[in-house]
Amino acid sequence: MKARHKRLAYLAVGLAVLAAAAVLVFQALGNNMSYFFSPTEVVEGKAPRDHVIRIGGLVKPGTLQRGQELTATFVVTDNAHDVTVRYTGILPDLFAEGQGAIAQGRLNADGVFIADEVLAKHDENYMPPEVAEALEKGHQQGKAQMSGDQP
Repeated sequence: MKARHKRLAYLAVGLAVLAAAAVLVFQALGNNMSYFFSPTEVVEGKAPRDHVIRIGGLVKPGTLQRGQELTATFVVTDNAHDVTVRYTGILPDLFAEGQGAIAQGRLNADGVFIADEVLAKHDENYMPPEVAEALEKGHQQGKAQMSGDQP
């Protein structure tokens, strides 16, 4: 085998190893991504039930119920639709009814969101852009439904 063929073989093997490594990295990144959905998108069925997602909006006043062993149940709303969230763990200090929150987890078969992590906004001036956009869209849909523009 000539030196030229050896170099070509090494190059081909190197490219194959590099391609395999890239495929593995992108596959791992894809499995760890969690997409954001508003309560309206969850109710409309746009959120996958077999993947970790994030859901955000306002914690609906009067819905926070604390159960046994650090289990909390509350409703997240975008002023158009509501989604019930169940979380077992210590809620953030800034978590409160009427405030913005983001929960990460999965939807169960009953449509209840089982959260692994709950995040609260850090002060009264900040709201994650996804939550602000979802609330504005939900507010517009709610106004349209009240005026009879949509079924």
